[in-house]
Amino acid sequence: MSALILARWQFGIVTVYHFFFVPLTLGLSIFVAVLETMYVRTGDEKYKQMTKFWGKLFLINFAIGVATGLVQEFQFGMNWSEYSRFMGDIFGVPLAIEALLAFFLESTFLGLWIFGWDKLSKKMHAFTIWMVAIGSNLSAFWILVANSFMQEPVGYVLRNGRAEMVDFFALVTNPHVWVQVPHVVSGGITAAAFFVIGISVYQLFIKKTKSKEVFERSLKFGVIYGFIGTIIVLMGGHSQMQHMVKIQPMKVAAAEALWETEESAGLSLLTIGNESELRDVFAIKIPSLLSLLAYNSFDGEVKGLKNLQKEYEEKYGPGDYIPPVAFTYWMFRTMVGAGTLMFFIILIALYYVLKDRYDFKPWMVKLMFWSIALPYIANSSGWLLAEVGRQPWAVFGLMKVDAAVSNVVTPAEVLITVIGFTLLYAALMVADVYLMKKYAAADIEVIENQGKEA
Repeated sequence: MSALILARWQFGIVTVYHFFFVPLTLGLSIFVAVLETMYVRTGDEKYKQMTKFWGKLFLINFAIGVATGLVQEFQFGMNWSEYSRFMGDIFGVPLAIEALLAFFLESTFLGLWIFGWDKLSKKMHAFTIWMVAIGSNLSAFWILVANSFMQEPVGYVLRNGRAEMVDFFALVTNPHVWVQVPHVVSGGITAAAFFVIGISVYQLFIKKTKSKEVFERSLKFGVIYGFIGTIIVLMGGHSQMQHMVKIQPMKVAAAEALWETEESAGLSLLTIGNESELRDVFAIKIPSLLSLLAYNSFDGEVKGLKNLQKEYEEKYGPGDYIPPVAFTYWMFRTMVGAGTLMFFIILIALYYVLKDRYDFKPWMVKLMFWSIALPYIANSSGWLLAEVGRQPWAVFGLMKVDAAVSNVVTPAEVLITVIGFTLLYAALMVADVYLMKKYAAADIEVIENQGKEA
């Protein structure tokens, strides 16, 4: 295989590993901060126990997430050095701010939170975890500022074969940032909520914990938190879809396997297509629904892959501008399918917990427990949709992926690192799952005693 293919595999593998930890960090940091705030306001020791229990799991996830994230930035200067040369003036700014401001903020206050129990006042200690939550989500914001430029370049000028920033304010106010951030943050909230729900269900119904009240409260908070998250996810996803129709219509067409431009375009329930010939073999569609989602109107025109290919050839020159259709199509459905299932699970659970009922049917207990996996499926498939659906562009309209790869790194060198990182991250994943399982199944007293020792 070529260095390009291997470099893409490496970046994809590393990023998927890393993105397993990011959403949970975003959502669980806020959740733990809310619990400690409840403890400060009420003085109820049950909230302190909840804070320490979920905080312990947050710390494990955070540590592994940092370890997996560090490698990503090194790849830009190694496998993707041509990308860094072209984009460094722009891409480096939000990454530097993320590292120097957001990451240092969260890591500094996380240390104070870990070792500050019984050393800081209650209010000051709660303040530290809120700063961790703010820092974590600010970190995500700056990463998304960088990624949004790749999706929708703004505030730049091309000079001496490089993209140079001329308007920092335009970079921060990029319209793509403000449809992407709510979707990512709410995805983190949802991931944390289902994590809390699944473990609470395990403690209550499988382990049959003695700390029943603690985990009933956790389950109730988790369900309400998840309801908020799923609603924002749905609204944010809808806004992002409407924005994509304007700036990256090729991605939308690929996600729907829409070969021809259509007025009143139908939403595909199932399409089996011939990708090489750009045509349907078999398709079931809901008439006009795609136009409704894209424009809030049944009459909107949605451009097809064939028409867009012609437009892009005229605008950017000869080449294949159609992303992998089958992959993009099924990633979209995986994301939406997992999100829809989460929404219905949350509605049923919400009906119970708002009435303080915890007499779930056995099938519902199993469903809630295994639903821990759903946000991971939705978040990972959503990221793959966003990045693969942009192909062949590294920076949309400015730089193709094949021009971004380093021209000095050999296939053998990349292959060695692909194997090395894959095995290393697999080991870290095993360690994470082991530690998560160990402490998620632990008694409240075990976590509390360890907190006192710290």
